[in-house]
Amino acid sequence: MAGGGEKTPASAAQTRKARSLHGSVYGRSSERLNQGACTFSPSVSSSKDSQQQLVTPVQPPKSADSRSSPCSSESLGSDSGGAPFDICMSANKCPIVKLNPSLLEINRDKRRERELSKDVAQLQHLRPGMVLLKRFIKPNDQVKIVKVCRQLGVGYGGFYSPGYRDGAKLRLRMMCLGKNWDPDSCSYSDTRPFDGAQPPTIPEEFKKYVQDAIQASHEFLKQRIGAAKAMEELPLMSPDICLVNFYNSSGRLGLHQDKDESKSSLDKGLPVVSFSLGETTEFLYGDVRDEEKVSKVELESGDVLIFGGKSRLIFHGVCNMKPKTAPKWLTDETNLRPGRLNLTFRQY
Repeated sequence: MAGGGEKTPASAAQTRKARSLHGSVYGRSSERLNQGACTFSPSVSSSKDSQQQLVTPVQPPKSADSRSSPCSSESLGSDSGGAPFDICMSANKCPIVKLNPSLLEINRDKRRERELSKDVAQLQHLRPGMVLLKRFIKPNDQVKIVKVCRQLGVGYGGFYSPGYRDGAKLRLRMMCLGKNWDPDSCSYSDTRPFDGAQPPTIPEEFKKYVQDAIQASHEFLKQRIGAAKAMEELPLMSPDICLVNFYNSSGRLGLHQDKDESKSSLDKGLPVVSFSLGETTEFLYGDVRDEEKVSKVELESGDVLIFGGKSRLIFHGVCNMKPKTAPKWLTDETNLRPGRLNLTFRQY
C-alpha cells in the first residue's frame, strides 16, 4: 500500500535497484518510454517485478450530498481521501467567477492594461510547427483562468497527486478536463479508474482562448511563410481534452512526447496548445530525448506555446522553476500558491 510505513534497509535497497532499472521519477532512462509504451516520462515499466508501479489512491465512496458543493472539504480528487488540493491559499469560501464584469472591474482592467501596454504580445517562430506567443493571455483573463481552475480543482474529479506503490509522489498535481488521462496505462477514458469520477468539461471560455491563440499564430505565420504553409504548419483543432497540472516551485517534468491521442489526431499533426500561469519556468524541446541536445526557452505567466505539424511529437519537458516570479497582481487577486499552473489542450 502506498506510503505504508518506513522502509527496511533491504526494501530500500530493492527500491533503489528498481529505480536504477527504470530511470528516475522523471524518466531520464525509462525503459518503457524508450520502447514507446508510454508518453509521460514519470511512468515506469509494466513488468511484474517492478518495484515502482504508478498507482493512484483509492477514494472512499461519497454520498451525493458531499458532491453538491465544489468547495466541500469532502470532495474527491484528493490524496488518499484527505481534503482536496487547493491551488490557491484561499479563505473558506469559493471565489466567484463573474462572466459579466462590473464597472469597477472594467476600469481596473483598463488601468492594468495601460500599465502593461509595453507588454504587447510578441510571437516567436521557434521551429517549423512551433510558435510562442509571449504574454498573450491578458491579465484579467489569467485571473479568471486561475479562479475557474481553482473551483473545478477542489470539486469532484479535481486535482489529485499521482504516486508510486513505494510511497514516492510526483511533484505535481493533476486534473483532467473533457477526458481522463491515466499515467499508468497511458490512455484516455471517460472516468478516473481509482474513484470513478468523470472529468469536468472544458469551459467554453477556455476553448475561445485556444482558438484566439491559434488564429493569432496563423496570422503571424501567413506574413512569414504564406497562408497555405501556415495552415500546414499549425492545423486547426477543436480541443476536447485539457490536462491541468500544478507544479510547486521545485517541480519539474522530464523529456517526453505527447502521443496518447488518437492516430488520426497525431497523423494530422493537430497541435497542443499550452498556457502558462504563475511562476516562470524553463521549457526544453528537441527531436531527441537528451537534455544535453535540446533547445530551451523561458515560459512566463500569460505565455501560450503551440506545437503541431512537424513538431507535434517533439520531446519536451520543464525544469528550473524560478521562484517568486509570478506577477504580483495575479497572486494578489487569486492567492495562487507559489508555483506554476499549466493547461495543455489537445484534440483526441
